[in-house]
Amino acid sequence: MMDNFWEMGETGPCGPCTEIHYDHVGSRHAGALINTGSPAVVEIWNLVFMQEADGGLRPLPMCSVDTGMGLERLVTVLQGKRSNYDTDLFTPLLSAIHQCSKAPTYRGRTGEEDDGRVDMGYRVVADHIRTLCVCIADGVHPGMTGAELVLRRILRRAVRFSTEVLQAPEGALASLVPTVAHILGDAYPELHTEMDRIVEIININETQFLASLRQGRRVINRTLSKMDRDDEFPAPVAWALHHNLGFPLDLIYLMLEERSATLDRLGLERLAARQEKVQLDKHVFPGCSATVMALYCNQSLLSEVGRGQRCGMVLDRTCFYAEQGGQTHDQGYFTKDGLQDVLFPVECARLAGGYVVHELTATETLRTGDQIQLHVDETRRVACMEKHTAAHMLNFALRELLGSGVAQRGSHVTADRLRFDFSSKSSLSVSQLQEVERLIQRIIKENHVVHTQEVPLARANEIAGLRTVDEVYPDPVRVVSVGLPVSELLHDHTPRRVSVELCCGTHLLRTGGIRHLVITSERQMVKGISRIVAVTGDDAKQAREAGQALLEEVESLTARIAADRAPSLQRAQRLSKEVGLLTDAVEGTPIPQWQRRELQTGLKALQRRTNTTIRKLEIREAAAKAHELLKRHLNKTVLVDTLETDSKSVVMKTVNQLGEQAPHALIMLLSHLQPSGRVLCACQVPKGQTAVSASEWALAVCGRLRGSAGGSATVAKGVGTATDVAHLQETLRWAEEFAHSKRQHALHTQ
Repeated sequence: MMDNFWEMGETGPCGPCTEIHYDHVGSRHAGALINTGSPAVVEIWNLVFMQEADGGLRPLPMCSVDTGMGLERLVTVLQGKRSNYDTDLFTPLLSAIHQCSKAPTYRGRTGEEDDGRVDMGYRVVADHIRTLCVCIADGVHPGMTGAELVLRRILRRAVRFSTEVLQAPEGALASLVPTVAHILGDAYPELHTEMDRIVEIININETQFLASLRQGRRVINRTLSKMDRDDEFPAPVAWALHHNLGFPLDLIYLMLEERSATLDRLGLERLAARQEKVQLDKHVFPGCSATVMALYCNQSLLSEVGRGQRCGMVLDRTCFYAEQGGQTHDQGYFTKDGLQDVLFPVECARLAGGYVVHELTATETLRTGDQIQLHVDETRRVACMEKHTAAHMLNFALRELLGSGVAQRGSHVTADRLRFDFSSKSSLSVSQLQEVERLIQRIIKENHVVHTQEVPLARANEIAGLRTVDEVYPDPVRVVSVGLPVSELLHDHTPRRVSVELCCGTHLLRTGGIRHLVITSERQMVKGISRIVAVTGDDAKQAREAGQALLEEVESLTARIAADRAPSLQRAQRLSKEVGLLTDAVEGTPIPQWQRRELQTGLKALQRRTNTTIRKLEIREAAAKAHELLKRHLNKTVLVDTLETDSKSVVMKTVNQLGEQAPHALIMLLSHLQPSGRVLCACQVPKGQTAVSASEWALAVCGRLRGSAGGSATVAKGVGTATDVAHLQETLRWAEEFAHSKRQHALHTQ
C-alpha cells in the first residue's frame, strides 16, 4: 500500500500504480535505490490504474497518467542530462537570468557546495517566473486569497532571490517574460498574446513589494541588533510591521528564520485578536466562567474523560449559542483552571432535553466539577449575527414588495450565508430581485438600531405587523424590531412599516454592520415555495465585483463576435467555446441573481448566433470538399479518401453531400488529426443495397484502427488511431477492398 497504491483521499478515485524509474549510471542492478532519494535513480513516469472510487464501494474503469515532473524528467533523460535545469527547457532562461544579474554563471551546485545559495537562486527564479507567466496568462493574478495568495507569495519569493541573492536590479524579473514565452509559447500561446499584461503585473507587484521590503528589513535588522541571542522577536514590532506597513506575516517568519531568530507568536496572536475585537461592530463577547456539571460519552454519563475522547459536556452556564430558530451553533474554545495553556476546542453546541450540550474532543483530561473559561469564536458569531439580521430585513422587504400575503416557510443562517424560504406563486423577476436588494441596502445605509425585548406571548401577539413562523413559541417571547423600540410598538397598535419578529437568535446592534447584501440564488423549490440564498459583508461585495467582471467579459465577447463579419470555421468554433465557458462561469460564480439571469439571457442568444454561424460554415466547407472529392473519384462505386479537418461534423456533412451527388456509391472518409494520431471516420451506403451496412463497414475499419464505431445500415461514424501516414494509407486501401469484396460477394450470391 505504501509503495504501490495511489489515492486522492479517504474517499475518491484510487488504485494500484506502476512506475518507471531511470538509472543515470546504468549497467547495474539499481532496484534497491528506487524511491530512496538517490539523485542517480529518478522516477520519470507513473501510471495509476484507478479501479475503484468512493472508498472502494464502486468500480471505476479508468487509468490516469501522473505526469508531475515526469515530462521534464523524461526530457532530462532524452537529452542525456542529470538535472531538469540542464535541459533546453531551462538553459535559455538561466542564461537570461545571468545576463540581467550580477551573479556568476550557473554551475548547478546544491547544498553546502552552493556558496551564497547563488545556484539555488537561479533555480528559484527560473521555476517561479515560469509559474507566474503561465498563471497570469491563464487569468490568475497575485492576490490575498486561495490560488491568488499562493501566486502572490511565489512572486515575492522570486523577487527576494532575484534582488538579494542574484543582485539583479528592479525590473529584472519581468525582463525574463519574453524568454519564458520563447521556451513555452508553443504549448501556451497565451504567453505571446498576454506578454505585455504579464510584464505589467509583475512589475507593479515587484515595485510595491520592494518598497515595503526595504522598510521592513530596516526595522527587523535594527530590532535584532538590540536583542540578546536567545530573546524572542517582540510581537508589538511584528504586529506594527504587518498591520501598519502591510508587511506579510509569512515573510516576517521567513526573514527571522534566516537570521536564526524566533517570533513571539502567542503575543502576536493576542494582538491580532484584540484588533479583531475592535472591528466587530462594537460587539463585546466577554468570556464566561462555568462549572462542568456532566460529561456524556457513548450513551453514558461519565465523571471523567481522557485525552482524545469525544464527548458532550453540560455546564451550569454558557455563552455559546445552541442551534435553534434557524441559526447555526457557535464554535470556540475553553480553558481549564490550572491548565490555561491548553485549549479545548468546542465544535458544536446543541439543545438536548432542555440542556445545552457542548460537543468536543478532549485535548486533556476533563472531569465533572472542573472550573473552565469559555470563549466564543467572535468572528463566526458576528457573521451569524449579520446574516440573521439580514434575514429579518429580507423578510420585511419581500412583504413590502409582494404584499402582506407573503409567509416565511423556513430559514437557516450560518456564518457563510443565509437561506430564506417563502410563499410565492412564481420565481421573482429580475426587477423584483433588484428592488429587494435596493430596499435592504437602503435600510443598511440608514443604520437603524436593532431593538430586542422579552415580553409575554399574549402581549407580543398584539403588535401590528408582527411576523411569526408556524411553530410553538415559549412564554415569554423575545421580540426583535428594526428601527423602532419594542415598547413603542406595544403601546401604539397603528401598523408600522418596520421589521418586527419573534426570534431567539443573535443580532447586530445596528443594521449598518451588514454593509452589503446580495441575493446569489432564487428559485422555486416546489410549487408555491421559493428559496433565496444571500450573502453579506465582504462576500456580497465580492459577488457584485465578480458580477461586474463577468458582465465586462460578456460585453467584450459580444463585441468580438459582432465585429467578426467573415469568421473562419476554426475561429467561430473558438468563439462558441468561449461562450460555453462564460456560461459555465456565470452559472457557477456567486454573483447577484438578477445579473445572472440577464447574463444567461444574453449568452443564450450568443450561443444560438455562434451555432448558426458554425453550421453555415460547416455546410460551405463540406460542399467545397465534396466537390473536390467528386472530381478525384468520378463515377467510382466505392469512394474512400481522407479529409483535412478536425471537425467531426464537417466529415459527416461532406459524406452526406457526396451521398446526394453520388447516390449509388459506397462512401467513407477518414480525417487524421495531428499530432494526436486520432482518426475521425464517417461513411454512408445507398438505401436498399444489401452488400454491406454502414455500421458494419465503419466498425470493421475503426476496429483495425483500435477504435470503435456505430450507426445505422445507411449512415455510421467512429474514431480510431493511426500511428502514422503510412498506417492511414494502408487502412484506406483495406477499407476500399473490404467494401469491394462485400459488393462482389453479394453479386455472386444473387
